[in-house]
Amino acid sequence: MPRRSGRVAPLPWPVVTRLRALAGIVAISFSAIFVRLADVAPTTAALFRALYAIPILVMVRFFVRDDRPTRARLMSFAAGGLLAVDLIVWHMSIRLIGPGLATVVANVQVVWVGLVAWIVFREHPTKTALAVVPVILIGITLIGGLGREDAFGDRPLAGAALAAVAGAAYAGFLLIFRASNRTLAPTAGPLLDATAGTVLGVLLLAPLDSGFSFAFSWPAHGWLIALALIGQTIGWLLIATALPRLAALETSVMLLIQPAATIIWARLIFGDRLSTVQLIGVAVVLAGVLVAGARGTVRASVTPAPAATLPDR
Repeated sequence: MPRRSGRVAPLPWPVVTRLRALAGIVAISFSAIFVRLADVAPTTAALFRALYAIPILVMVRFFVRDDRPTRARLMSFAAGGLLAVDLIVWHMSIRLIGPGLATVVANVQVVWVGLVAWIVFREHPTKTALAVVPVILIGITLIGGLGREDAFGDRPLAGAALAAVAGAAYAGFLLIFRASNRTLAPTAGPLLDATAGTVLGVLLLAPLDSGFSFAFSWPAHGWLIALALIGQTIGWLLIATALPRLAALETSVMLLIQPAATIIWARLIFGDRLSTVQLIGVAVVLAGVLVAGARGTVRASVTPAPAATLPDR
């Protein structure tokens, strides 16, 4: 009778890929939580989450070859400018409707990718995208609370609108970022360039925010360091290297874990209680995002898959 080896058989590669993607998604699901815990101005949070991430990305960059031409690197840098707009507006929405709802609404970037590609690149959106957009808009309206007194958030309608605008800005970022890095690998170089562009973009917009400050404070900056490490770098790198290896439907389902998890964390940590109308809106938006992500939003040369496989903030 043959003796059994004491060695543990390695996990199949698809399982490792899914576990890596799941770990990355859980990591970024805490991004909005860290922003709320830091409790600083939207531009302050956007600047320091990028600044604190740069040294980490520089270290990772030393171990990853990046042969992209100068034009591609400049495009990544420019994409970071749009990311700055997205982060600032998204952070504003977190203050108004909390981290859970802000994350749900911002995830409509999957649909906005198709619409932005239609406007900018003259690519045609799919029938799915055109059908899903009205449904998602209804969901966002429900998340806004319909003016009901039981709606969660200081200004739920304004917060939902800002989160939707953030999703549109993020869609533009994804399209430009993808054009600068067609294969999405290696990710460290393009992500470093985009993060540097984010820093510059935030600095240009900072004068518009009266609450912006360079001052170091604790524990606020401790949460921003955690955001930079866990959400801005580790989460991004894990997801961007894992999700492109998964099927479109599986990718779409896994990405929905982020907003769902953020809602759970917000309930457990802050005690956020959403109204029934808002919970219905969450379900409508996530269903629309799932269908759009699985079926695609644009035809022809611009395909949604690469953009959809990048993490959300």
